[in-house]
Amino acid sequence: MVSGPVGVVVLTDRRVARRPLVEVVAGAVAGGVRWVVLREKDLPRPDRAALAAELRAVLAQVGGTLVVAGPDPLDGDAVHLPAAGPYPPPRLGLVGRSCHDHTELARLTTEDYVTLSPVYPTRTKPGYGPPLHPEGLAALIGASPVPVLALGGIETAEQVQDCVEAGAAGVAVLGAVMRSDDPAEAATTLTTAFDQATRQKAAHPRPPSRRRTTAVPTTGLRPTAPTEGSSLTARSGHGRPQPSTATTERAK
Repeated sequence: MVSGPVGVVVLTDRRVARRPLVEVVAGAVAGGVRWVVLREKDLPRPDRAALAAELRAVLAQVGGTLVVAGPDPLDGDAVHLPAAGPYPPPRLGLVGRSCHDHTELARLTTEDYVTLSPVYPTRTKPGYGPPLHPEGLAALIGASPVPVLALGGIETAEQVQDCVEAGAAGVAVLGAVMRSDDPAEAATTLTTAFDQATRQKAAHPRPPSRRRTTAVPTTGLRPTAPTEGSSLTARSGHGRPQPSTATTERAK
C-alpha cells in the first residue's frame, strides 16, 4: 500500500506544457515534487502506457509516485477516479477520487484520498464553480473521511499557504507548472511554500472551533464554460453523476 499524496502534486497536460511533458515533469521533480497525476486520456492506451513508464522512471529516481487518472492503472498500482465512478473503487495500492461537495464525500467507501475543487477560479477552466475559496475548502475538509488535496487555480505561494491552513494535506497544480518557462523554479516556489506553511501550522495549531467556515453546496457544481486541459475534473471524465436516488450526483 502506497501512502497518500502530500505536498505539491502536479497534474499533466501536454497541450499547455511549454516543453515536452517528460521534460516538464523532470523539472518539477527537480523542484521537489514527488507526486504526479498522469492525465492525457485522449492518447491510445499503448502511447499512454509508454508515457507512464517514462514518467515512472523519472519519479523512481527520487522515490516519487505516478498516479494515473482513470480506472486503468497502466501497469501501475495507483489511480485517481472521477466523481462519476466507477463504484466500488478498484482494489489497488492507492485510489483517489475527485470530489466537490458534501454529497460526493458521503459516497466514499475505500478511497485513500480525495481532491476538492475548484478552490479558486482557474485560467484553464473559466466559469467552472463557483470556487470554494479557503473557507469553503475548510468546511469540506472537516467533513472528509480521508486526506484532501486542494485543487483548482492554485498558482501562488500565498494560495498554497491558505490551503494548508484550511487543512489540506497537499495541493494539486496544473497550469502553475505546465505553463511555466521554468518548471523547476515554479515547483520549488510551491513546494517551499507548502513546507513553510506546514511547519508554521505545526508550530501554531489553530483549534478547530476557531476555524472560520462558510456555507458550501451540498449538491453539485456545474461547469458553465468547460474547456480542454483543465483540472482532474476536465476531459479526464472527472465529472459529477446526475441523481438516480434522493442523493444528488453529477456527470461531467
